[in-house]
Amino acid sequence: MVGFAAGGPNDILARLVGQWCSERFGQQFMVENRPGAGSNIATDVVVRAPPDGYTLLLVGSPNAINATLYEKLDFNFLRDIAPVASLARGTLVMLVHPSVPARTIPEFIAHARANPGKISYGSGGVGGITHIAGELFKQEAGGLDLQHVPYRGVGPAITDLLGGQVQVVFANLAPSIGYIGSGKLRALGITAPVRSEALPDVPAICEFVPGYEASSVFGIGAPKDTPIEIIGRLNQEFNAALADPAFKMRLHGLDATGFGGSPADFGKVMADETEKWAKVIRLAKIRLE
Repeated sequence: MVGFAAGGPNDILARLVGQWCSERFGQQFMVENRPGAGSNIATDVVVRAPPDGYTLLLVGSPNAINATLYEKLDFNFLRDIAPVASLARGTLVMLVHPSVPARTIPEFIAHARANPGKISYGSGGVGGITHIAGELFKQEAGGLDLQHVPYRGVGPAITDLLGGQVQVVFANLAPSIGYIGSGKLRALGITAPVRSEALPDVPAICEFVPGYEASSVFGIGAPKDTPIEIIGRLNQEFNAALADPAFKMRLHGLDATGFGGSPADFGKVMADETEKWAKVIRLAKIRLE
């Protein structure tokens, strides 16, 4: 079960995983898209599904964010979804329009401090990772005064960044590399704790803002009370996929790095992400309109 529309990175990852599992288990794994409410609709379906291992959820950062972003949910994600396995982490890149007189993170911070309220950053929508990553940057960089402009998707935000309507966007790597290479946009930093192989000359933001990290987390969950032996078997197969060179190459094409481990490991990741983003959301006083 995928909480986003077909064709996006969540859908592509789910279909990649489903293909692997179909081959390994000898039976068809189907991907069903239930977009809406920031993945809450799909999550609710899985919460209410029989705990027999036949209904799984592609878990992502939205699940951690939504726990605080939405005031009323019919489920508690950490309680009602059993962690099965981590799959991957994706990274973002901080992009600025060439008119911004900053070529490094320290220069940008200094520019923002000298121009409070005059710099706008676009995102793919309120509460999404491209929004929350920007809010975390504002907070960790010492309380910068940047104006948030939400769009219906990251694509329109990048379009306005190219036109100079906004000055900053935190975006996925793949659609950004061409603009960076052509000089239409400037990359200041990577949101992951280490540099990206795709942009080795672009520093990680945490090299200048200690502790900053904003990744898209992906994994698999199941309804609570799913038998431990079923979760264990699924976890084994997902980790086998992450060790497969061809599978890893496909992940690389999605700007993601394999990140496996036990069900307990993934449970801790999601608990930590939920706590982290809750602090950002509350401090920024983010509310859905």
